[in-house]
Amino acid sequence: MLLTILRILFLPVLIILSSPIVTAEGIANDSINSEEVFQRELEAASQGMKDAQQKGPLDIPLLDQAVLHLPNGYAYVPNPAAAKFMTAMGNRVDENFLGLILPEGVDANWAAALAFQKSGYIRDNDAKSWNVDDMLKSIKEGADETNKSRASRGIPELDVVGWAEPPNYDDINHRLVWALTVSSHGAPADDPLSVNYNTYALGREGFVNFNLVTGSKELEQRKPIAKSLLASLEFNQGKRYEDFNADTDPAAGFGLAALVGGALVAKKFGLFALVSVFIAKFGKIIAIAAAALFGIFGKRMGGKKGSGSMDA
Repeated sequence: MLLTILRILFLPVLIILSSPIVTAEGIANDSINSEEVFQRELEAASQGMKDAQQKGPLDIPLLDQAVLHLPNGYAYVPNPAAAKFMTAMGNRVDENFLGLILPEGVDANWAAALAFQKSGYIRDNDAKSWNVDDMLKSIKEGADETNKSRASRGIPELDVVGWAEPPNYDDINHRLVWALTVSSHGAPADDPLSVNYNTYALGREGFVNFNLVTGSKELEQRKPIAKSLLASLEFNQGKRYEDFNADTDPAAGFGLAALVGGALVAKKFGLFALVSVFIAKFGKIIAIAAAALFGIFGKRMGGKKGSGSMDA
C-alpha cells in the first residue's frame, strides 16, 4: 500500500526526469523504468529504516553532546538509514543531520528530523531586538533561491506562506521555537498547507534542532509533541549552554536571529520542506510508515505479491 501510493505521487516527477521521447510508447516505457528505479530505492530505504529503528523508552546518545530521552510510543531512526530514506524521498541531507523520529499510531501524520550543528557558542542577546517581519522576508528570499535548485532537479517548488508561530525564545532554558507555513508552488488557495515546526536547544558548542513537519490543521495538536521532544533533550555535563568559557571556547559567527531568518534557515528549508508537503497532502503515508516501523504489519517490505508485500 505504502509503495503503491508513493509511486502514484512521484509519477509526474519521474516523467519530467525521464529522457525526451517522441512516441507515447517510448514515454510510457521510460517512465516505467524510472518508476521501477525509484521503487527499488525507496523499498530498500524503507527496509533500512525498519531494521535500524530504536524504540522508546530509550536514552539515545547524540554524538558527544547530549542524550535524547526518547519517550514510549516513538521510534528513532539514526544514520545512515535515515539519510538514505530522506535522499530516496528527494531531500538533501548534510553532515549535521542525525536521524528521524516517528510516532506510533495510524493517525499520527508527522515526522521530526533531528540535527546538530557544531557552530560554536551562539550569543542570544539579539533575541530582544529582532524584527520578525524582516526575518520572514529573508526566509522567503532564501526559499526562492532554493527553488531554483529544486526546479533544476525536477522536484516541485515550494512557497513560504508566512508564520505559523512567530519566533519565541526562552532565555532561561535557552530554547527557541518558530514555525513556517509552506505550500506547493502555484497551488490552489484551498490546497492543504504544511508546517515546518522548528525547535532548538542551545549548547556550549552549538545547537540541536528538531524540525517537525505536519499539516497546518494538525499544528495545535502537534505543538505539545514538539515541545515535549525538545524537553526530552539533555546536554551532557560540560556541553551545556551555561558551561561556556569565554576565554577558551569559540563563538559562532552569528547570533540567534540567524537560526530564524539567516542563511542557515534557507539551507534547512531545502533539506526538509519537501517532506512537509508530502505530509500535508498524504499524511496517511507517514502514518503507515510509522506503523510499519513498529511492526504492526509484521511483514517484510518488498516481498512478492501474494506473500504479504506492502506493495499491494
